[in-house]
Amino acid sequence: MELLTIKIQKMTIESTNLQNSTNPAITYSECYAQPFLLFNESNLDTMKRMSDNFIDLTVTSPPYDGLRTYNGYSFPFEDIANELYRVTKKGGVVVWVVNDSTKNGSESLTSFRQAIYFKEIGFNIHDTMIYAKNSYMPLTHNRYEQQFEYMFILSKGKPKTFNPIMIPSLTAGTKRNRGGSKANETTYAERLREEKTTVNTEKQKPNIWFYDVGKNDKTNHNAPFPEQLANDHILSWSNENDIIYDPFAGSGTTGKMAILNKRKCIMSEISSEYCEIIKKRLEPIINERTLF
Repeated sequence: MELLTIKIQKMTIESTNLQNSTNPAITYSECYAQPFLLFNESNLDTMKRMSDNFIDLTVTSPPYDGLRTYNGYSFPFEDIANELYRVTKKGGVVVWVVNDSTKNGSESLTSFRQAIYFKEIGFNIHDTMIYAKNSYMPLTHNRYEQQFEYMFILSKGKPKTFNPIMIPSLTAGTKRNRGGSKANETTYAERLREEKTTVNTEKQKPNIWFYDVGKNDKTNHNAPFPEQLANDHILSWSNENDIIYDPFAGSGTTGKMAILNKRKCIMSEISSEYCEIIKKRLEPIINERTLF
């Protein structure tokens, strides 16, 4: 079987626009014809070719406050936020991983201003989650070291999908409840029956997620987020064959985990250098799934 070669598409794609626009549209049939689409362009150019209510889930981390640079490219946040709202399906979710810089002893609070803007344009702030790092860069400050980033879960109405990640319960088994009034006790057997509670062996994972971090030499990207982070959100907020989007594809982590979890993925990456990284990283995965 012939191996797949990823085509890095620039500005135009081979599809037709139903409204006969001069800009080609991205169609559902195109998404389902291959595991993913990669566009070497501004995410605004990609999204303007999507119809309304097109994307099931977006998982991304934008270049924020200069902490994550994007090879000098601009970041028109409000334009991007409005387009994300338009292209997200009703019940769809955007996972927005972001943090704040500290200058002159004060945090910027850019992350919260962005969250407030998302709410103003129609998104629900469904959850404010924390991405905590098991390892972090020790610096000299007159405060405690920064160990986390925010993961804002933005939903367009009530999320249509939630597949909670379950973890072992440390209190699993049958427990005897404490407390209660002795005045109401009857027989010892009845008291035992009434005071016992069965605790499930599993419980829902809380909204603080811990991950090992560090530069991934395989990606050659300066700030990739953990693969497991993308994996956990993809499993939580989408189902197989849903369309996942990453407007800041970087090294392609969201795309990789979407493919491994049998989702379709569209990625926008304005840096041609990063597009080549994605191509080299994802082609073996796609071919492995195609050949076997």
